[in-house]
Amino acid sequence: MAQPQPTPMTDNSTGMSYLDSLPRRVVTVFLPLLVFVFVLLFPFYWMAITAVKPNFQLTDYNNYSPLWVVQPTLDHIKYLLFETSYPHWLWNTVYISVAATVISLVTSVFAAYAIERLRFNGSRWVGLGIFLAYLVPPSILFIPLAIMVFGLGIYDTKLALILTYPTFLVPFSTWLLMGYFRSIPFELEECALVDGASRWQILIKVLLPLSVPGLISAGIFSFTLSWNEFIYALTFIQSSENKTVPVGVLTELVRSDVYEWGSLMAGALIGSLPVVILYSFFVDYYVSSMTGAVKE
Repeated sequence: MAQPQPTPMTDNSTGMSYLDSLPRRVVTVFLPLLVFVFVLLFPFYWMAITAVKPNFQLTDYNNYSPLWVVQPTLDHIKYLLFETSYPHWLWNTVYISVAATVISLVTSVFAAYAIERLRFNGSRWVGLGIFLAYLVPPSILFIPLAIMVFGLGIYDTKLALILTYPTFLVPFSTWLLMGYFRSIPFELEECALVDGASRWQILIKVLLPLSVPGLISAGIFSFTLSWNEFIYALTFIQSSENKTVPVGVLTELVRSDVYEWGSLMAGALIGSLPVVILYSFFVDYYVSSMTGAVKE
């Protein structure tokens, strides 16, 4: 008995055939994409035009449009860079973020490897506990951390932030690397054990080279959170020379009820550029690592 032949696939039978019509493409693709791009980029546009607007245009909406700039000036940027401690705040933010990210990555690698690959009793509960620790808000943690910072005598130093930032960086980075380590076949590790490799050699020479996307993703995540962190930096730092960008811009450029809007927007715009550049270089690694982390 002859078997029925499968029906050939046509354009009308595919799931995307409804996009053949231009009005449907506009409504379902182009219009949502336009809204998304507008919501994403408009804050940067607003910061950019405010940073180069003269002061008299910032409040005179009767004669000047708030969405455009006439006679742009660099006075706000010059004031920010040469008459405030903004360059020093920027360096402090970079230094603290890089140091906290390195400490968090090293700690997370060891924790994730121990939980996922050593297979000890209760490892899953330990992993769950680490992730639940990430859910504790910093507004609660900074109180006991402040007692420890004062007790160690590191208040108003960069070390105070470098040591406290991993309290919220390590839990999520560990959870992310646990998922990525889980996606690597155990057979590779077993073959290395048969060949006489130690656990340290397996971690350094087998797992870490295969986990580069996960490490980059965890590093980007840690660096971004450290860069934008506000509560700890506001609580543990007092002197202007040790402040980070988020705290320095807010506390030094807002005097009572006087807001230096031009310099505030310039500081926010310049402060966001390093993170944007970082994401643009490693976005492919970030997406692939997140896929590996949630695969199981």
